[in-house]
Amino acid sequence: MTIRELFIDAEAADHPQTAAIRSRLAVPARVVPGPAALFEEVRAADDPAGRGKQVLFLTRNRGAFLKACPGTRHYTCCGYRILHVGSYCTMDCAYCILQAYFHPPLLQYYVNQEDMTRELEECFSTPVIQRIGTGEFTDSLIWEPWTNLSRGLVQRFAAQRRAVLELKTKSVNVAGLLDLDHRRKTILAWSLNTERVIREQERGTAALGARLRAAAAGAAAGYPLAFHFDPVVIYDGCEAEYREVAERLFAAIPPEQVVWISLGAFRFMPDLKALIQRRFPDSRIVYGEFITGLDGKARYFKPLRIQVLRSLARAIREFAPHCCVYLCMEDDEVWRHSLGFVPAERGGLPRMLDSAAARHCGVEEG
Repeated sequence: MTIRELFIDAEAADHPQTAAIRSRLAVPARVVPGPAALFEEVRAADDPAGRGKQVLFLTRNRGAFLKACPGTRHYTCCGYRILHVGSYCTMDCAYCILQAYFHPPLLQYYVNQEDMTRELEECFSTPVIQRIGTGEFTDSLIWEPWTNLSRGLVQRFAAQRRAVLELKTKSVNVAGLLDLDHRRKTILAWSLNTERVIREQERGTAALGARLRAAAAGAAAGYPLAFHFDPVVIYDGCEAEYREVAERLFAAIPPEQVVWISLGAFRFMPDLKALIQRRFPDSRIVYGEFITGLDGKARYFKPLRIQVLRSLARAIREFAPHCCVYLCMEDDEVWRHSLGFVPAERGGLPRMLDSAAARHCGVEEG
């Protein structure tokens, strides 16, 4: 979707970042005393989730920029840290949790990056490996047409040896990063899916071929890469189609440049079902064989997701036998039957990913 209006929090009106974004984004702009009236306007729209993608609100992050990944105690979490640079997304995926997670869903960007820098410097001084990403509450690279956010982050991470930055996207906005001396401290990462899922469920995202071409450009520039098959959607013929994606991936990308690949079966919180039915009436994504998981989310019946995750993992290993492949938010039974081991046998999932980051990116513990 296209941003049509720019709203500026009065507290952020004089910030240099605000002026820079206004100069790049040629849309009507208005300074507001705070978010309350804007939030009510978005909530009152016929389609708040769609309306929130057309409005950009420049404001200050009044909380922490660095947050722990919101995993649950019932499923294995990766120990990732979120760099909270903004929220929501201009792309429009049927399954996106953000359209139900935020109240209201609204595109926000935090201009007070001097505070972010202070938090990062403190993080870099810790004696352990840190895996940090900007793609949990937004797509990492949607901001590139209007900001220098990711370019500045790549340069900042290149100057230290304790942390790795992961920029996860469904876009192709990497051109501004390819000339940087990244020193392999930034991982360029893409969410991947089958052509069918991208066509039917991921409105406004780059095509699969375009994502792979962008990844190949990142590889040619020396960046470590990662890929995320999440959500894996189960439908007739999906195993063959996911295998085809794996084939195309490794036809375009040298396997030795891939740091990790995650697999995660489609899951959703209860509030999301009605929202998908209303906003994506042609989507069949919520009509599979689901049960309620331990975290309260609807999940595919366990034998079904084990079968499809195992099939995809085998396809990946055929082309990249030494790549670190892991599951997102699954229990030990699914790990055992899908990948053939449980994380505890390899020191735990955070240790697995830290080791992959050390091998590919040169980060180190103190």
